[in-house]
Amino acid sequence: MGTRRVVVTGASSGIGAATVRLFRQHGWDVVGVARRADKLAALAAETGAAVFVADLTVQNDVDALQDYLAASGPLHALVNNAGGAMGLDSVEDSAVEDWAWMFEINVLAVKRVTSAVLPLLRRTIAAEGGSADILTVTSIAGHVAYLGGGGYNAAKFAAHALMEVLRLELNGEPIRVIEVAPGMVKTDEFGLVRFGGDAVKAAAPYENVPNPLTAEDIADTIVDAVERAPHVNLDLITIKPVAQAAPSRLARGALSVRPEA
Repeated sequence: MGTRRVVVTGASSGIGAATVRLFRQHGWDVVGVARRADKLAALAAETGAAVFVADLTVQNDVDALQDYLAASGPLHALVNNAGGAMGLDSVEDSAVEDWAWMFEINVLAVKRVTSAVLPLLRRTIAAEGGSADILTVTSIAGHVAYLGGGGYNAAKFAAHALMEVLRLELNGEPIRVIEVAPGMVKTDEFGLVRFGGDAVKAAAPYENVPNPLTAEDIADTIVDAVERAPHVNLDLITIKPVAQAAPSRLARGALSVRPEA
């Protein structure tokens, strides 16, 4: 089998960019997809990855992505990474517009891209044999609710359900469906988007938390899952820093053993 190719969404920064870098280091051909052309151009220059500018909440952009992928070679894996949170208000007080944006990017974009890419994965399997992968980055917010998480919880719970159903639908085909659900990951932009560019609010959740996860930690998990033997499916991978027991249960300050009684 020749070089394998993967498409990674949300590739302009954070987990997506780190995933593109690591796949390239492992010898994969990579197509990085995001809205920001300047960020993608810099990533392409750094890594040698191919890039495609698209807003995944716009069907015409996803159709154009499908056409590009179909015309540019076989495809072996999809990493649905694009997503985000908006606000930390209560269910009562939060803006419906924020919920709609979160559902669009965390759920409907995953559905759009998965629907576009699945025929291409099947085409590659038919031509080459082997198997393919669909991996989606969700969140522990899609498994455990927390105060202020209403819209984000709802969207990520839906993304989790989407992956569960897709795995049932694809049973019998050599296509793995993998979900990676990270906990606290400190990246440059997640908090800034959530809090409308307020750097103080964006930094507060990580204050005095020892060693939150990095984008590179999640990228390592993604690439490891996709590169495992094709008969092994890591259906659901939950990954949190040791300091985080649950979304709302964080240790702050240095970790240390309790003194003996």
